[in-house]
Amino acid sequence: MFIKILTVLFGLSTGFACYYLLFSFFPQLHWLLISTLTLLGLVLGYLLGNALLNFLWTKIEESFQKITVPELIIGGLGMLFGLILSGLSVVAMPIHNLPGPLGNLLALMIILIITGITTQVTHRKKEEILNYLGTLPKNPEKGGVKGRSPGGRSPYKVLDTSSIIDGRIMDVSQTEFLEGIFVVPGFVVAELQRIADSSDSLKRNRGRRGLDILNKMQKDTALSIRIYDQDFEDLSDVDTKIVRLAKVLDAKVITNDYNLNKVAELYGVPVLNINELANAIKPIVLPGEEVTVQVIKDGKEFGQGIAYLEDGTMIVVDGGRQFIGDEIMVTVTSVLQTAAGRMIFAKPKEAYVARASSLS
Repeated sequence: MFIKILTVLFGLSTGFACYYLLFSFFPQLHWLLISTLTLLGLVLGYLLGNALLNFLWTKIEESFQKITVPELIIGGLGMLFGLILSGLSVVAMPIHNLPGPLGNLLALMIILIITGITTQVTHRKKEEILNYLGTLPKNPEKGGVKGRSPGGRSPYKVLDTSSIIDGRIMDVSQTEFLEGIFVVPGFVVAELQRIADSSDSLKRNRGRRGLDILNKMQKDTALSIRIYDQDFEDLSDVDTKIVRLAKVLDAKVITNDYNLNKVAELYGVPVLNINELANAIKPIVLPGEEVTVQVIKDGKEFGQGIAYLEDGTMIVVDGGRQFIGDEIMVTVTSVLQTAAGRMIFAKPKEAYVARASSLS
């Protein structure tokens, strides 16, 4: 109904403009011809207005569906500030002394330029403004909106794609060792969906696993998890977007991606690496201790055997090749900490070596 009213008004305006121009410039024309041309202008104006206004209204509706209420308020405040600033600038300048309509035209240009600049600046800084005002995300424990916890630290933890697919973050969060609100960016969810729709079966299974884990975390009432819908359209790389979001929210990034870890360190963003956590909580085995393991395969060096502890730590058994498939007791000789994790070197107890020699 609103569009129809605007269309009729647009058509009437076009018809009146045709009548005014024809009568002003060609007063000798017959009134019937002027009326006919005016009616034609009204019909053309109605048709053009109907098509144009419907197109513009569709675009406006799409834009309003994508924008949130806080962003709309921020944009309105930016425009209002621009109008006030441009109005003061026009008043301060001696524009009214310019001849003819030049002063009005220049004043209009100043208003449009300053208002456009302030609106664009507020749009680009909307995430920082919203975070400063504490509108995203909400803290359900306090029943309000907060940007920081009482201790002065941000309660937000931004999850990346690798940490969600890995799945261990759900187990860790359920132990309540990690406090605060987990933030999952919308572009991370989109990346999970792209992986789940991949033609490669391995990638597809990983993507579906990540979406399933995310759904389970959302259904867990003991966890506080929020989906951050806004995107950083000026950035294309997902890792860079995650780091930008973490800086905006003053949050920490949870990941097990080595490259993202390094990028976040460059930007000064704290990182909680799941792999580092897993390595840190592995049981400590000291040289001289005895452990029972099952040798399962050959090692790289001659005569070596490979075994694993229950937590997945690899044990290189010197001379353990002859015990492949057997469960034996070994004595730890040394422990090596590498970037990939902890490696343990050991040798079989003399009793097992003697028994193997007698059997051979």
